[in-house]
Amino acid sequence: MRKSACIDGRVSGHAETWENTMSISRRHFLRTAAAASGTVLALQRSAHASGSDILKVGLIGCGGRGTGAAANALNADPGVRIVALADAFDDRIQGALKQLKQLQPDRVDVEPSRCYVGFDCYKQLIAGDVDVVLLAAPPHFRALHLAAAIEAGKHVFAEKPVGVDATGVRSVLATCELAKKKNLCVVSGLCWRYDTVIRETIKRIHDGAIGDIMAVQTSRNLGSLWHRPRQPEWTEMEFQMRNWYYFTWLGGDHNVEQQIHGIDKCTWALKDKAPATAWAVSGRQVRVDSKYGNIYDHHAVVYEYDDGSRMYALARQQPNCYNDYSEVLFGTKGRCDLQKGQITGETNWSHGQQAGDLSGYSGKRTSNNGLRPMHQVEQDEMFAAIRAGKCINNGDYMCQSTLIAIMGRTAGYTGQKLTWQQMTESKLDLSPEKYTFDATPPILPGPDGSYPIATPGVTEFV
Repeated sequence: MRKSACIDGRVSGHAETWENTMSISRRHFLRTAAAASGTVLALQRSAHASGSDILKVGLIGCGGRGTGAAANALNADPGVRIVALADAFDDRIQGALKQLKQLQPDRVDVEPSRCYVGFDCYKQLIAGDVDVVLLAAPPHFRALHLAAAIEAGKHVFAEKPVGVDATGVRSVLATCELAKKKNLCVVSGLCWRYDTVIRETIKRIHDGAIGDIMAVQTSRNLGSLWHRPRQPEWTEMEFQMRNWYYFTWLGGDHNVEQQIHGIDKCTWALKDKAPATAWAVSGRQVRVDSKYGNIYDHHAVVYEYDDGSRMYALARQQPNCYNDYSEVLFGTKGRCDLQKGQITGETNWSHGQQAGDLSGYSGKRTSNNGLRPMHQVEQDEMFAAIRAGKCINNGDYMCQSTLIAIMGRTAGYTGQKLTWQQMTESKLDLSPEKYTFDATPPILPGPDGSYPIATPGVTEFV
């Protein structure tokens, strides 16, 4: 693994991209990131002129989430056409194409010549005739793909998280500043920011419904996920790419790839302030087989803020255990179950009670209670903005929340109490030397087939 150099194609960021204090300065945070991208390209007009009928969309990363995003794009605007697909693997492209054609065959116009396979697939798709690019490849590639799309003048939907190391996040932040100058949308896959219930509840929290927030707790304690067995014809790189979720260099570990949702919701409730420090108790107790790569199966992170408040972020993926998926906010005047949209204390409120249309609301979003799914809303709002010639740019919070999640992982891996300044200046770059299927990945199995695992108290901060 490299410690400082950006991978080819990413926008270079530097330590000074981030505020060198314990709490983040938004103005400085954005200004310095913009400086990193200021010489990349001259200003260009928006990729799509408002008023045109057809919006051509390309998808990079044809797994379940990417296919879902493409389906949401089709539902967002009658003028959307899916015209190109790209993925490292052709079977993923064919699976996505089959599903999308079953949904809306007349609006999926993907010829074989516009199906791009391999590590360079993104270059071919972006060079083609597309207005909007949906990015849903493994998180490691987000910085590389986003930079290429924005430089080419495309609007972008970028799935979460937007990086697996601070080097990648700095690149994404710089690219997002360039997107603002070019009036290009960058919409984040941190979908709870587009959820009707969460939006209304957060508004009330910010208006003081529970007073000053003293602590927040987010839990994503769930069971096992998918795994793809190794095939004899696969190289080591292909095995890791096929099982990207289980390798930190590709997915970031599950508290970054999954628990980022809870971290982002709680950070939003805290008015998007960054933590001063973080420490963690994390490890790998159940998911120990080598087929699970090098990630952990549990993380318990304590984030501390300058005002004395704390965020407790729990993430566990172990089968046959008690599960909990929630965010609870504790304030001086009350308590909030954020996932359910319920406030108790001096103010007692539940989403839908006052409006009278969600009696007995339990937190589930369905068409029956009139709530448009958040994954759909993020696409609705992006395409509406493109039509209006406006720019939605979620770069600030999607980069900050990604780095907060990485901070928790790093605290767990090292066993150290880390500062926000350390994270913003981190030189860690998990990129391989090159991207080919016969190349050497950043991590290799030992003679017994097992991968090196981070060891708290031994693994060093970079």
